Amino acid sequence: MASVIERDLREQLLDRRRRLQTAIAEFEDTTHLVHLLQEVDAALERMNQGTYGLCEVCHESIEIEALMANPLVRVCLGDLTPDQQRALEDDLELASRIQAELLPQHHLSFDGWEISYYYEPAGPVSGDYCDVVKPEAADGDLLFLLGDISGKGVAASMLMAHLHAIFRSLISADLPVHRLVERANRIFGESTLSSYYATLVCGRASRSGAVEVCNAGHPAPLWMRGRQVLSIEATGLPVGLFASGQYSARRLQLAPGDSLFLYTDGLTEARNQADVEYGVERLSSLLRDCDSFSPQGLISACLEDLTAFRSGAPKTDDLTLMAIRRT
Repeated sequence: MASVIERDLREQLLDRRRRLQTAIAEFEDTTHLVHLLQEVDAALERMNQGTYGLCEVCHESIEIEALMANPLVRVCLGDLTPDQQRALEDDLELASRIQAELLPQHHLSFDGWEISYYYEPAGPVSGDYCDVVKPEAADGDLLFLLGDISGKGVAASMLMAHLHAIFRSLISADLPVHRLVERANRIFGESTLSSYYATLVCGRASRSGAVEVCNAGHPAPLWMRGRQVLSIEATGLPVGLFASGQYSARRLQLAPGDSLFLYTDGLTEARNQADVEYGVERLSSLLRDCDSFSPQGLISACLEDLTAFRSGAPKTDDLTLMAIRRT
């Protein structure tokens, strides 16, 4: 196992051990807590012996994602009993439903703006982050966010929910977007394993057409001005890499009919049967031909073009698209 991942898992286990010891000292019925403490101690002992991360059934390495999601796991997914597999499937189905509840309305109109998005996990759950927040005050601005947690699967989906909660708790502070991302970066970095981070676009749109965009290491959103397509490059590092990271924002003025198109790398890094990447150039060319489309029309056109490009090649990553148009 990679030393960085093992170090992170050891720190996670030691943190759980401290929390369990505190809880055992405070509560009366501690039978379950004592059992959990014994499991944590056993996992730490396996680390000391060099057998941590090996399946107790097939003796092969357990999936890293499974260990990151549950550092006490001792068996590969393929070696679970039928009852354990059914329980896992039920948990994944519930996690998928919970994640779907965190997503905003698919089509939204507010104060001169129209927004649509498309969200497609590669598996039962996704590590992509997508949110649109209407202001509480009548004269407030519309906030939009789109991001991608490093990794895939359950661990990434848990961190997606964590990031969602962080931003939702900070929005009421009414900060400029770069300050909002700086605070979220500090909280996410201090509360997440160091091997995980998130690329992210955070934007604020006002009724005047002014838009602030902070791009934290994410694939560049595209600004559609008639048949011009302009990139909005990153203004800072991904969220979670450095807790003290600083960010800046780019200010745009969208005219009526202008659009922003945001996406995760599940679009541009998609490959066809010939192992050719979809790429930003193809996307930009498509958007030039769709300059008068509604947000929903833009997304439909993009999905249709992606399907034709793949020609049956399997999807390998989560996919999220968002289109924002000034009406």
